[in-house]
This record gives sequence, C-alpha cells and structure tokens, in this order.
Amino acid sequence: MSEQFTLIGLSDSAEPRLDPAAIEAIGAARIFAGGTRHREIVSALLPSSSRWITIAPPIDEVLSQLAGADEPVVVFASGDPFFYGFGATLRKRFPGASIQSFPEFHSLQMLAQRCMIPYQSMRHASLTGRSWEELDCALIAGERLIGVLTDTRKTPPEVARRMLDFGYSGYRMVVGESLGGSDERVTRCTLDEAAGMEFGRLNCLLLEATEPPKRWFGIPENLFDGLPGRPNMITKMPFRMAALAALELGRARTFWDVGFCTGSVAIEARLRFPGLAVTAFEKRPECDALLESNARRFGALGIAKVMGDFLEQEHPALCGSDGVDAVFIGGHGDRLDEVFDVVERHLPPGGRVVMNAVRESSAEAFAASAVRHGMELAEPLKLTVGEHNPVSVMKAVKPG
Repeated sequence: MSEQFTLIGLSDSAEPRLDPAAIEAIGAARIFAGGTRHREIVSALLPSSSRWITIAPPIDEVLSQLAGADEPVVVFASGDPFFYGFGATLRKRFPGASIQSFPEFHSLQMLAQRCMIPYQSMRHASLTGRSWEELDCALIAGERLIGVLTDTRKTPPEVARRMLDFGYSGYRMVVGESLGGSDERVTRCTLDEAAGMEFGRLNCLLLEATEPPKRWFGIPENLFDGLPGRPNMITKMPFRMAALAALELGRARTFWDVGFCTGSVAIEARLRFPGLAVTAFEKRPECDALLESNARRFGALGIAKVMGDFLEQEHPALCGSDGVDAVFIGGHGDRLDEVFDVVERHLPPGGRVVMNAVRESSAEAFAASAVRHGMELAEPLKLTVGEHNPVSVMKAVKPG
C-alpha cells in the first residue's frame, strides 16, 4: 500500500473547473474513488483502464479496498474534502499517508455567497447521516446564522417542522439546491412555508435569525406543566439552580436526571449547557407526556428520555465507555443505595452525584450511601426560600 491520496473537491457542475495540478494527477492515476454522482461528473476525464472504488456504506469496506491499493489513489469529494468530508476519514485511517488536496467551495459557502451573506460567524451543523445534535446545540445556543448540511431523511421540511415544534420560529430559511449545477435553485422562505415544500435531493440550507432567540435562565416552576393535583412535585427554581451548580455541568459531557417527573432539571441543564448529553429517567408513565410538553415549551431539544425502572436499564449503552460525569437523583423510590450501586459503577473519577433532600432522614441516607460506596461528601448547602421547607443540597464525588 503506497498510502498516497490526491483529494479533489467537486461542485454539482457537470463541467468541473479543476486546478491543472489536479488534472495532471487524474491523468497519472489508475485507481479512483468517490460517490456515484462524482463518477458521473468526472467519467470523461478518467483513463479507459481505470478502476473505480465507490464510496458508500459500509465505509470500513471502502477503507479496506483503499488499504489494498498498491499505487496512488485519486479521491473525489463534494466541496472541501476536509469540511465534513472524506478527507478526515482518510487522515484518521491512514495517519501516515501522503495527502494532497484540491478543495472546491463547499455548498454552504456557495449558498452564502449566492445570497451575499457574510458568513464568518456562521455556525455549521451536519445532518448528513448524523443525529440532530449539532443543529440542536446551535439553536439552543441562540446562534444567529446556522448553515445546515441535510440528507434524504433530515430534509429542509423536516428541519422546519422540528424547529417549529420546539418553538424556534424566529428564523427564516434559505435552501440551495444543486449548487453549481445547471439546475441550481435558491429559495428563501419562512419556516412555515418550508415545512410544506418539496426540494431536490441535493440541497443545503441557511437559517437566519429574524429576532433574538429567547434564552431561559432559572425557569419559574409555575411555567411548567405539572402532575395534576400535585403542584409541589417539581424541583423549585432556586433549589434546581443550586443543584445544577453543585453538579459542575460546565465541565461535564454527560448528565443523568434520575426520576425526572416534570423534566425541570433535565430541561434547565440542557438549555444552560447545549453541548451536554442529557438523559432523563422516569418510571411513572404519566410523566412521559410531561417531559415532552415541557421540553417543547422551553425549546429543550435533544433530551434522551428513558421510561421504566432506572435499576433495570442497560446503563452502559446509555453513557458509553467513558461513563456519566454527573447525576442528579430526583427520585429513588426508597432504593437510594441501589441507585448508588448503579451510579458509582458508571461515574469516572471526579464524577458528581447530587440530591436535594427535604427531610433530614433523606440527607442522612444520601450521606450513608455515599460513604458506603467510597465517595467523598461535600459540605451540604442548606437553603430556605420563602415559605418552602428547608432543603439540603447533598453532593458526593467519586475520588480520583
């Protein structure tokens, strides 16, 4: 394996304008790789005796074919090969390879230029074969200009409907189709309009804020939907904020809210820390719809919800190999020690567990469980707000 790659970026034009050095590399090569659409664009440039490796899932199989090549390979990609492109995949798989790149404008650059929009502050989000996470984070963070790469499932109408569903109506959308090609089209529309429109398969979009997105900080509990007849079954705002501070979520990647009830803690955590992976657990079926409605009301996209007994879940699958950095125990069903059994196993060194205790017996039980599991207790923070009962914010840390 020679591990020599020449990466050539293409637009959707049927007549690509290539750097002379890129044309020279094509003429000297016999092995080429790229998507089916790329082959259609460059077929006239390829030598008659060439071999083509189609880049399509499963990518591991494609990489195996590239690893078996005993001479330099020319790889075609869309736009800039190092912008959500195959260049990063090659660099990771072949760290010692010699790589030369001839990028084209990527589609979001082209769309911004078509619209004469300065794009130095653009936040990028790719939905191409990916989750909603990057777009969710950008929306929660209140970004004013977001460039989005779509795919055949996460289309502009789907993006618009998701945004409207979670209250992000203060944006307008610009959709670019087949940019650089003969059937290029740019459409400016509202989210309501985009939700009912159809677009070509090859597209990307820009989201421009038309008004400052509302950003919550300390949501009053009376704004949440709650359990009927049980208005006190919610973590009150001051105690919620104190618990989040104790959890030190600014340096966490993953967070569990155990016993979410109305979802107030999970929602506040997600809104304050958009890059935080939040998983909320609850066994009471009537709370399922509560989290859904409250998350939509406050724009808390991307909370992972797990219904059922916390102690019966596949916890490693929920937090990955690196564990969970912070855990809030909002409910434990008188099985606090068993909850600690699970949590302690998945906390890395320095991981935090926090619980708000109203009764002294609850504070004592938390302290006893923490000590039994070899965790270090922080000094309880005791708060009294208005006519609410005093609350002790209990915290335990797994030693490093």
